[in-house]
Amino acid sequence: MFEMGAQFESGWSVDKGEAKESKKALKPFGKHQLHFAKEKRKGKVVTIVKPFYLEKKELQNVLKTLKKSLATGGSIKENTLEFQGDIKERLIFALDGLGFCMRG
Repeated sequence: MFEMGAQFESGWSVDKGEAKESKKALKPFGKHQLHFAKEKRKGKVVTIVKPFYLEKKELQNVLKTLKKSLATGGSIKENTLEFQGDIKERLIFALDGLGFCMRG
């Protein structure tokens, strides 16, 4: 690999752009304190739920379960779940059924 003018003997290092996943403390479902937000994107409402402290695979399973039970679309953005539509009340009920806690 060609490094322009880098002197590695003097303490320089190469950052190869590898994504470093942040070390976050994982929590069981009952220890989460979730809060909700609502945004308008391109004229449509998006319901946002955060923060989740789960492994990526487990968060994907939670998203899949919620999307199926709520009959709506959704996605994962870092430690946040985003759902199509203004579905806060139904989402609270579904998350409570899974064992999550919400902020008051």
